[in-house]
Amino acid sequence: MQPSRIFIIGSGVVGAATGEGFVGAGHHVTFIDTSVARVHELVERGLDARTELDLSAERDSFVFLTLPTPNDGRRYDLSAFTAGTASVGRALAASPARHTVVVRSTVSPGTTEGLVRSVLEESSGLTAGEGFGLASNPEFLRAVSAAQDFANPWMTVIASRDPQTVALLQDLLSPFGGELRTFSEPAEAEFIKCAHNIFNATKISFWNEMWLVAQEVRLDLDPIAATVALSAEGSINPQYGIRGGAPYGGVCLPKDTNGFLGYADGVGVDMPLLRAVVETNDRLEAVVKREVEAVSERTTSDVELA
Repeated sequence: MQPSRIFIIGSGVVGAATGEGFVGAGHHVTFIDTSVARVHELVERGLDARTELDLSAERDSFVFLTLPTPNDGRRYDLSAFTAGTASVGRALAASPARHTVVVRSTVSPGTTEGLVRSVLEESSGLTAGEGFGLASNPEFLRAVSAAQDFANPWMTVIASRDPQTVALLQDLLSPFGGELRTFSEPAEAEFIKCAHNIFNATKISFWNEMWLVAQEVRLDLDPIAATVALSAEGSINPQYGIRGGAPYGGVCLPKDTNGFLGYADGVGVDMPLLRAVVETNDRLEAVVKREVEAVSERTTSDVELA
């Protein structure tokens, strides 16, 4: 396969691991970063790095957006991300080739087809899907092992409304291995990345909350957690509890969630995460009840009219 032309916009942890991974696979990669010091550092390591993106003399390429999107309170700060995207749009306007812009930064669902598309189209004068390709390809890299994770991915997600763009990214990324899943709506890929991180955070907070209770009653949580990790279906069955739209029921789950809340309260430990689990389930029960009642009312009305 002919080496691809690739540009990496932003060379932090994600950008560096992504770009160097492509270099290692034999592709022609250029890093773009506004930091002169960072560009100098990359050049000293033998990499092609510049402070500005110029596509005027380039063949068809992939342009990966790996710009920072930190949180500012309870929102994503997209200032640097937006500025970088606009610079890509201006570069597209000066190029006769057809480039594929790939959002790899973590963003909220709808950003690729909303903010990114509008900024690129306004800055370039081109139309997504015609003048340039547009896709989402979220990263699943751990900071401590980003390079290894890119080279040996366990999951690759590609999403674009354009089947040709999906196919191009499949050809580029499939040689790295791992499971590859494609979607026709970029918001799905963006949602996957957000849910991925939030699930990990929730699991950590769950066991920290349990650790507080164990500390209070003088139990060693480590062997307990290690056993539950192998006994709980939620840990060993990837299909368990992921459907959504219905509350948990039966006897054990409602009994033990509520019962353990009372137990923890009795030993003086507040469990806001477990309390939220119960409250969310109560909300879903109310939603399902309303839906069942609505269906019942419509059925009754149909029978009366018949």
